[in-house]
Amino acid sequence: MRMFKAIIGGLVLAAAASAAQAQEKITYNMAWLPQGSSVGVAVALDKGWFKEGGIDVTIIRGYGGNRTANELDQGQFEVGYVDPISLVLNRANGGKIKMIGVINARWPAGICYAPSRHNVKGLEGLRGLTMGGGSASPVQNVVPAWLELNGLPRDAIRMLRMDPAVVDTSFVEGKIDLAECWLASNRAVIHKQAKAAGLEVKAIEYSDHKLNAYGSGFAAREEMIKSKPDVLRKFLQAAYRGYELAKSNPDAAADVMLKQFPTLDRTVVLEQIKDINSLIVEKDTKMGSFQEARMANTVSFVDKAFDLKGKVAVKDTFTNELLGK
Repeated sequence: MRMFKAIIGGLVLAAAASAAQAQEKITYNMAWLPQGSSVGVAVALDKGWFKEGGIDVTIIRGYGGNRTANELDQGQFEVGYVDPISLVLNRANGGKIKMIGVINARWPAGICYAPSRHNVKGLEGLRGLTMGGGSASPVQNVVPAWLELNGLPRDAIRMLRMDPAVVDTSFVEGKIDLAECWLASNRAVIHKQAKAAGLEVKAIEYSDHKLNAYGSGFAAREEMIKSKPDVLRKFLQAAYRGYELAKSNPDAAADVMLKQFPTLDRTVVLEQIKDINSLIVEKDTKMGSFQEARMANTVSFVDKAFDLKGKVAVKDTFTNELLGK
């Protein structure tokens, strides 16, 4: 009897070891510090939904869109939060990554301003103002192209190259007139700083003025899309389940974010989650899926902003094949 129990115990341990070995390791890069944009992945990890699908997921911070796209292409991790500008630029230089799922169904950035300082009424009100942006940030190309798209001179806004770490504070302190502010990201931080300073902040959205483009989403290498599609499908299924929970219960999702990243400010992360809830929803479209016409608009805008001369074909930038039925 004792030998029988030992055999059974050994079989149980072997089965557990086999199950552990079957877990496919996936590293997800958030492209920046922890924030609401990655709440779906954080929730799925916390609830054990990745492990249910046989995936062992690790979340890591990133160091900006371009670096994330390039490191993803180099195989330093399996899935990344990648914006279409960084993806198209990567492919224009020979990279082989594709977007595999939408998170921002519309362009999430805008231009923040303080009404008490500048009477901005429409885009004409931006003429002659100064806007800070990171020295290597795509904003230096995006804003001139967007102004031109709306019939204004490319230099209607004076662009300043700054250390990205000081842009938000410089705007709140009045050292610059305008700052690019992203929903589900730094806009919540600007709002917090502005409230402490007694400053009202408003934003002009790029998407309200002819920029019909996607923002960031999940991306992976073509090689992995081809060799391990089922792994990526399970990752996306669990992640979007997490975004669904965040939509239905943002407070619970914020609790998960603080549990995993205790240094976060709950007020900021809750605003970011509510932002992503509005960005991820697209009428008559399954969560996560791309519309080819909008992706074509996205690639066209990036091509013009960076003078890529048609190097990147729309069909090479995305796939809906991993999202299931």
